[in-house]
Amino acid sequence: MTPPAPLHAAAAEARVGDTADAWSEGGAELCVSFALAPRPGSAAQARRLAGAQLVGWDIDEDARDAAALVVSELVTNAIVHTASHRIICELCTRPGTLRIAVRDEGWGSGAPRPAHRGPDDEHGRGLLLVEAVSRAWGVRDEGPGVGCTVWAELRA
Repeated sequence: MTPPAPLHAAAAEARVGDTADAWSEGGAELCVSFALAPRPGSAAQARRLAGAQLVGWDIDEDARDAAALVVSELVTNAIVHTASHRIICELCTRPGTLRIAVRDEGWGSGAPRPAHRGPDDEHGRGLLLVEAVSRAWGVRDEGPGVGCTVWAELRA
């Protein structure tokens, strides 16, 4: 698995609809990013923002549904498992592929990884769901004090 390119530096200031270094090499990839506060309603806000962007990119409904799940799980994990003051969500599309990346500011309890839970456990299956609906996914440590990026690639 090759991790995706880093989130664009412009992500901190961008809103959905703004392009972050709009087109890379020959216009093959289009990216947008948006910042979120670590509040309970942020996962729902991220789903809405991502959904609106994916409709604008004419991404099919099945891919939008999978993307909504991935965005929700990754943003929720960043809120619950880190002490971030800001979370950046980036969406990138190129023919046949949709990439979702969520960067936190770190201070969590280690690298995210799927946990196999018992049938009575109420939490802890998010990354298993991400793994199930994604072609590939991974974690990139951005360095001390910078945080971590969790990314997933989906069929678009």
